Amino acid sequence: MGRPEEKRAARIRRHQRVRRTICGTADRPRLCVFKSLNHIYAQLIDDEVGRTLVSASTLSKELQASGTRVKKTEAAKAVGALIAERAMAANIQAVVFDRAGYPYHGRIKALASAARDRGLRF
Repeated sequence: MGRPEEKRAARIRRHQRVRRTICGTADRPRLCVFKSLNHIYAQLIDDEVGRTLVSASTLSKELQASGTRVKKTEAAKAVGALIAERAMAANIQAVVFDRAGYPYHGRIKALASAARDRGLRF
């Protein structure tokens, strides 16, 4: 494995390469995911106006209220379900998934499948 700054730079290069083709609109916003060591964040972004429409993370009050420790993958599933519920409340049914250069497995896959299970279409 490379050094942390090399891995981060490689992820950013992958993300920029993917972002050349992915663009969120008002009808179909971009579901962008970011993961840190302890938390995971998801936002629905309208790139035409540069505005975040809906967001959710493991720091959201709904998920913090339980107070129990959960595994990172379980937390990602909860964030996926929460972002889907908030999207449905904002009358958004379809999104473009942006994995932000992360491999599609683990927490990223758990978030995406939980959002799909709650009715969000990719």
